[in-house]
Amino acid sequence: MAEVDWQRHRQRNAPRVQRLEPEGFEPERTTVWSFPQRGRWASHVSSYPGSWAPEVPRNLILRYTQPGETVLDPMVGGGTTLMECLLTNRQGIGVDIEPEAVDLAASNLDLGYRPIDWTDDRAPVRLFVGDARRLNLLPDASVHLAALHPPYAGIIAYGPATNALNLSRLPIDRYIAAMRDVAAEAYRVLVPDRHCAVLIGDTRRHKHYVPLAARVLEQFLDAGFVLREDIIKLQHKMKGTREKWQGSKYDFYLIAHEHLYVFRKPAEGENLRDYRYSVAWR
Repeated sequence: MAEVDWQRHRQRNAPRVQRLEPEGFEPERTTVWSFPQRGRWASHVSSYPGSWAPEVPRNLILRYTQPGETVLDPMVGGGTTLMECLLTNRQGIGVDIEPEAVDLAASNLDLGYRPIDWTDDRAPVRLFVGDARRLNLLPDASVHLAALHPPYAGIIAYGPATNALNLSRLPIDRYIAAMRDVAAEAYRVLVPDRHCAVLIGDTRRHKHYVPLAARVLEQFLDAGFVLREDIIKLQHKMKGTREKWQGSKYDFYLIAHEHLYVFRKPAEGENLRDYRYSVAWR
């Protein structure tokens, strides 16, 4: 991991911001989430491919953390989660394996609406170029929530093809193995009795359904997590699937949902007998 050089981002144009807070936001209360008109407050935009709606991290942050606590996004992309950390008074740590993504996140986060010394270790947000499978600069039990939106194997390719470490470019079997390492590292850096959320969708190969989400679920359970929630998030405006196939003759249903798994790291010495149906399948 290497921390981003914030100073060179101070010279870039800050995003155009009309308002800093969402209008009419209400926290979700059920296990089905739908955001057909994803929020556009602060610097949130949907131009970064595959980015999640800001309503997702906002709901997670407000439910599972308190002001001043630390939130980790080890696949930071355009910085959506970290922006919500700024707006909700949480400490944010963002990591991405693609330097271009970290550059974009840094630019999006520099709104100029409050003075921040980004080079200060106590700054509300810190950004690193690094691998979610090896968060070597983060101590054990140092974050209060991990929020992950990993790439879905083979659906969107991020970064140059020469980056063989990028999860989005791995075949499914290697992708699943890599997600086991991601899960283990998230478990290590998370404070006991706190939560890790993973938004993951399924895919198809040769017209047949590939339950990618279920395979990723297995990896996190095997790493020691307990499953707290399985939230179904409906998908909208899917440029690579539904919009492309509109009016086509495909003989299968279009996948229009994702799984948002919320895991909990057990407390020290906790007896998991009561959660035997939410732990790893044995």
